[in-house]
Amino acid sequence: MADEIAGLEFEKPILELEAKIQELKSCSASEHLDFTEELKVLEEKCSQLKTQIYGNLTPWQRVMIARHAQRPYTLDYIRALCTQFIELHGDRSFSDDAALVGGLAMFENQPVVVLGHQKGRTVQESMLRNFGMPHPEGYRKALRMMKLAEKFNRPVICFIDTPGAYPGIGAEERGQARAIALNLFEMAALKVPVTCMIIGEGGSGGALAIGMGDRVLMCENAWYSVISPEGCAAILFRDAARASEAAAALKLTAPELKALGIIDEIIPEPLGGGHRDPGTLMEAARAVLSKHLKELKTLSTEDLLENRYQKFRALGVWREAEVEKVEKTGRRRTTKLKSA
Repeated sequence: MADEIAGLEFEKPILELEAKIQELKSCSASEHLDFTEELKVLEEKCSQLKTQIYGNLTPWQRVMIARHAQRPYTLDYIRALCTQFIELHGDRSFSDDAALVGGLAMFENQPVVVLGHQKGRTVQESMLRNFGMPHPEGYRKALRMMKLAEKFNRPVICFIDTPGAYPGIGAEERGQARAIALNLFEMAALKVPVTCMIIGEGGSGGALAIGMGDRVLMCENAWYSVISPEGCAAILFRDAARASEAAAALKLTAPELKALGIIDEIIPEPLGGGHRDPGTLMEAARAVLSKHLKELKTLSTEDLLENRYQKFRALGVWREAEVEKVEKTGRRRTTKLKSA
């Protein structure tokens, strides 16, 4: 386990303690020595340290956990939560895009359509998956699957995990912006329940292109924002190294987005992140997903569409506040100001 998360700087004290615990256990087993008391002290100290560090994560630290190479990806969720998965390929226009996967499956004995961004773990797989950044054909493939779900009256489950849509010249030439816009347009009127789950990174339009759902769920250590912290820092501060400041300003964590009404529910993760105990994370995801799918199943098509419209219409609601100003003449004047 220590090797898996060695790349996260703020976890080093925990990793060092875990390494000592493992060393004592190995020594105890090989040399038949009793280190019970020592192990008890170290394990208690490690538990306290985990609670202290993971209980006070900064937004930037959550971003780092969301990007962890051992974090479960879309296909991991599909394998754990679904059965009888049949992957579908191609957009019927240009090609297949391995950065966005999906197909037909069964979730708790209910036929569904599942899709989502897919990253790679090795260098070769990351290149194949384009680091989870879809081309326009990926989003057109996603739309094809969603329209298929509508035709056969199957709920749609979307797993979101991308730093953003691929911004390369080829993607722009093939209509990246239009592909994203068309997905938003079509998802707004899709006549079947749509549940979206942000499982890692939720970057900009690349995430939103499959993110307009009746329910938007989010893993505890995922992030969701109009721009990555590095991109925001490069624009606002002209220094990408100030990404941690940008992460705090963007309000991109699950608790912040829940308070703002952007997401509907937070999926709890094991202490330290889902990569430390994927099984526990999957069970939590299953429970939350099942609950919302059952709720959506009871709605008529008319209520489903109306609720979806009202949900996204309510984002960024404006309120009026009366502000008293003192003019140069000394007279006081009340002005109505609009604020988000």
